[in-house]
Amino acid sequence: MYGRLPIVKMLAATVAMTAAISAVMVSINWDGQEASTAAPKIDDLLNVMIVLSSFVFSLVLVMLFYALWKFKVKPGDESDGEPIHGNTRLEVAWTLIPTIIVLFGGGYSWKVLNDIEKLDKNPLTVDVFSQQYAWSFGYPGKGMAWSQGELHVPVGRQVQFKMHAQDVIHSFWVPEWRIKKDNVPGITTTAIVTPDKVGTYQLICTELCGFGHATMRAKVVVESPAKFEQWVSSLQKEIPEPFLESIKQDTETNPSEPLSAGGA
Repeated sequence: MYGRLPIVKMLAATVAMTAAISAVMVSINWDGQEASTAAPKIDDLLNVMIVLSSFVFSLVLVMLFYALWKFKVKPGDESDGEPIHGNTRLEVAWTLIPTIIVLFGGGYSWKVLNDIEKLDKNPLTVDVFSQQYAWSFGYPGKGMAWSQGELHVPVGRQVQFKMHAQDVIHSFWVPEWRIKKDNVPGITTTAIVTPDKVGTYQLICTELCGFGHATMRAKVVVESPAKFEQWVSSLQKEIPEPFLESIKQDTETNPSEPLSAGGA
């Protein structure tokens, strides 16, 4: 019984410290405004991982301080430490616990990714073209309409972004949507987003792409379907031929389905 008492106290201290750290960390809005259906799921995943990380941190800290207190050397004692050849139960525990945490985190992340990347029956397809240091956008389901520096999408409808890099690697990120995906030369990468809040946001390149990287931004407007249709029908330019050629030449790897024009 007395041999187990330190373990019980250490577990109690670990749980208490985990609860205190988690209460502070989870209360902070790390990611800002949520503006897509994926955002709450990603934020929940982050909070779960914060709690698990707080547990691991607390456990290590409690064991460290216990070891410093329990096995401290008395003043003037210069003798060698006791020969210890290991503790099988302890070694199994510190291998098994991290393995369970990692597997749980991986499984949960996989489930969230499957949920947020599940395609609807009629997504709107938008081609995203990135080049040093500008963004442009094509709407193949809207007569190949093309916009430079300004992206419009309808609220409440899933959008399938097909991304093409014209020179180096760039990265597509709207913080309020939480989704980030690299634009890689020679292949078509895909990001799937369902915006659920009307507003004006900013598209940011998050892959260092050259001297002008910090200025590579674009205006993002999420609006009602009626306003979106009005805006896209007002576009005078069609996707330029070089960009159409890059769509044809790119090898689509994510997802494996053929490119589609998307619903009207």
